[in-house]
Amino acid sequence: MSTGHSELHTKHEQITKYIESLAVGTKLSVRQIAQDLDVSEGTAYRAIKEAENIGLVSTKRRIGTIRMEKKEEPVIDKLTFSEIVNVVEGVVLGGSSGIHKSLNKFVIGAMQLEAMLKYIEAGNLLIVGNRVQAHMCALSQGAGVLITGGFDTTPEVKELADELQLPIIGSSFDTFTVATMINRAMEDRLIKKKIMIVDDIVRKDSPIYSLLAADTVKDMQKLVEETTHTRYPVIDDNQVPIGMITTKDIIGAKPNQLVGTLMTPNPLMINLKTSVASAGHTMVWEGIELLPVIDTDRKMIGVISRKDVMKAMQHMQRQPQNAETFEVQIYSGIDELRDEEGKLYFQGTVTPQMTNFEGLVSEGVLTTIMIRAAYRTVQENKKGDLILDSSSSYFLIPLQIDDVIEIVPSIVEMSRRFCKIDMEIRTNGTRVARSMFTARIL
Repeated sequence: MSTGHSELHTKHEQITKYIESLAVGTKLSVRQIAQDLDVSEGTAYRAIKEAENIGLVSTKRRIGTIRMEKKEEPVIDKLTFSEIVNVVEGVVLGGSSGIHKSLNKFVIGAMQLEAMLKYIEAGNLLIVGNRVQAHMCALSQGAGVLITGGFDTTPEVKELADELQLPIIGSSFDTFTVATMINRAMEDRLIKKKIMIVDDIVRKDSPIYSLLAADTVKDMQKLVEETTHTRYPVIDDNQVPIGMITTKDIIGAKPNQLVGTLMTPNPLMINLKTSVASAGHTMVWEGIELLPVIDTDRKMIGVISRKDVMKAMQHMQRQPQNAETFEVQIYSGIDELRDEEGKLYFQGTVTPQMTNFEGLVSEGVLTTIMIRAAYRTVQENKKGDLILDSSSSYFLIPLQIDDVIEIVPSIVEMSRRFCKIDMEIRTNGTRVARSMFTARIL
């Protein structure tokens, strides 16, 4: 069986290299590739679908499958000059042909010109006021320019910007405000980068196995022998998933019985931008092992399994924190401690950021702290994350700034896939809030 798999991979690699060697715009067909490379039409078809997934070809109605230029994925933690224009509500004063370029850092021009030049490199963005000489020097060193305070620049500078294809952006905001806005945008990008999505884990280097409704049980049994998989999406002629079928579904079925009569119709599907955590929640909640991944036309472009999701979530836990969400900032001041019996509890001090407009601690902040403490309590007892089902919270006494609080968890019930946790917040021995959480364990 393993030999058959290696042969299959070799054929797929061979077809992929063949497609890469074709000129952009070349029309492809399953039959032609099968003939040229001496492979079956089924193998050729699957290889073309994989090439479509990685952006080597594109299939359009009434045109067919065309070799196309492979697009590079955008780097998510780098802003483009175009995005900077939107962030600072600016206008492009020159060099508009370079607006699509990315910047790697920004430099604030609040120093003498000679000192400023030491810090400016190609790919930077200089944030400065109406200092024309600084504009000219930054462009000469390969950097874009953001002019603050609503100022303009000279025609010579604009001409140089057009020539070098480096944008000059104008904004009515002052330098400090602009720097803060860009910093926040970059921080948001880092947070998005940290959130793993289905596109990060869906397999793009292996064949996608599926069945048609018109295939027979015998066809499925042959596929099971070839792949050793136990479940498959069922697709229509347009590659749209219409059902799921497992080896359990065909127990006792006749060899010539159609897959379409045995499958579970209307399968759940996800797209490439779905977060891995959301996909995991769907799988746990619905008790399913495999999810088809579809594109914007609902065509299947891959599958992810529960095993794929588990591996990804374990990987996420090992990654360093690149940027802090509000939730991480709120919980960062909470320390983990042990009582005399070695049981885990948490302690922290109420900060001004935790308060509401009345100067008292926000109930939402307290709930967030208790939820994070519940997550940590589960991790202490079991390896895995939890998906919150429900919570009931009671706020008994208002808290104020500088109050020292203790968060004390108590596990009411915990099984392999379910837990119930009672959480109390105390200050000076007095109970101030209490919550009961029920959750599913991943």
